[in-house]
Amino acid sequence: MFWNSILGLFLLLITACVAQPSQEGTKQSKKISSMNNNTPTDTATFGGGCFWCTEAIFLQLKGVQSVVSGYEGGKMPNPTYKDVCTGTTGHAEVIRITYDPATVSYADLLEIFFKTHDPTTLNRQGNDIGTQYRSVVFYHNEAQKELTQKAIQALNAEKVYDNPIVTTLEPPATFYAAEDYHQNYYNNNPNQGYCAAVIQPKVEKFKKVFQEKLKTK
Repeated sequence: MFWNSILGLFLLLITACVAQPSQEGTKQSKKISSMNNNTPTDTATFGGGCFWCTEAIFLQLKGVQSVVSGYEGGKMPNPTYKDVCTGTTGHAEVIRITYDPATVSYADLLEIFFKTHDPTTLNRQGNDIGTQYRSVVFYHNEAQKELTQKAIQALNAEKVYDNPIVTTLEPPATFYAAEDYHQNYYNNNPNQGYCAAVIQPKVEKFKKVFQEKLKTK
């Protein structure tokens, strides 16, 4: 089977992602409209709720060279975190992954994406509610689009989840990197309440399940 039975047991802790008020500010995010074309890297863009959590997961993977938290899919130019948090800009919190496809495939990234969030809740991950927290894949080419479609079809056919997957598959849009304090958030703030209570247990559980795919220190 394309997806093994562990997927159904791997829904991780999901709760609200709330920035500390002193950090919200009005600093504008940086516009990034083109992906990294340096051979042999490729790019993937996923949204699965709070980007602090998804970033912390994908940074652990072998073959992943960088992960940038940001906003994509909305109409407002240069949105700030405060703007996106209103849920009215149309943007999703996403991570843009630069990876070596010779080490980790796009199919591998998709598997981990679907195993580390709940793709069946519309515009919601746990206590995070709003279109900015939607489950979404922004594909960069037709091959990524086709692989994502097949993955969703397989998961639904195997009835891995009790409810149908609602992950949206969207064409690439302008990507805006989030404010600097959002980048590498978990590693930079390990003792922050949300990181210690939510992200750390999630990362530890991920490491146990995907031991063979982790970077070596």
